[in-house]
Amino acid sequence: MILTIDVGNMNIKSALFEGEDLVKYGRFSTNITYTSDEYGILFTNLFAQKGIKLSDVDGIAISSVVPTMNFTLEHMCRNYFNMLPLMIEPGIKTGINIKYENPRELGSDRIANAVAAYEVYGGPCVFIDFGTATTFGAIDAQGCFLGGCICPGIKLSSEALVGSASKLPRFELIRPETVIGRTTITNLQSGVIYGTIGMVDYIVKRMRIELNAPEAEVVATGGLANLIREEDCVIDHFDGLLTLKGLRILYNRNRKYERKAQQ
Repeated sequence: MILTIDVGNMNIKSALFEGEDLVKYGRFSTNITYTSDEYGILFTNLFAQKGIKLSDVDGIAISSVVPTMNFTLEHMCRNYFNMLPLMIEPGIKTGINIKYENPRELGSDRIANAVAAYEVYGGPCVFIDFGTATTFGAIDAQGCFLGGCICPGIKLSSEALVGSASKLPRFELIRPETVIGRTTITNLQSGVIYGTIGMVDYIVKRMRIELNAPEAEVVATGGLANLIREEDCVIDHFDGLLTLKGLRILYNRNRKYERKAQQ
């Protein structure tokens, strides 16, 4: 079985796969003060719920946008799984052509998303990740990752708005029934959530034009994607495991590298 771990600014998502089948999914808070032992215990308990032993894991792939966490998680993998993880970084085999001017600037989670989006949904396609930032990526019909754009995330936008305007109250991220709100709270909810929906529609429209692919598939992932899930927007697929699927695919494409690293 392959364990995939996606380290985000707020949460760590993990999935254990048997082939292409999901065996167990888990989500932890990203805490840079945790030790390797604390994360090891979290994974031990997570697996115990399904009667899985750590020794059942054959390989591990990790993407991380929090560099300070990398040493801790690598140490955890060595001590608890007795193996060295595959870290998604420049130089690994992706199976796609990355057209970024400087590929080293590209986040490992976006690489995993691009790999999974093309593998699962084909090209041309647009993928969107609703996390701390809302990120977009465009893949052409030949499987080339052309680039994309990065926007403030839904939660980040709401916190910045409230934090910068002293008279605005904090509010729950719930989509109101109408765009025209009649209270300050519903005004804020409408502006942030429907504003994001409008942003998504426009950026996808422009990307489809630049891809010369008006019917390009659009796939969304990320913890905040559900806020617009039921809205009549341009998104064709909601895939909460997109990044983790990409890590599984990347691990399989780099098995030789992984074995060499463990020797």
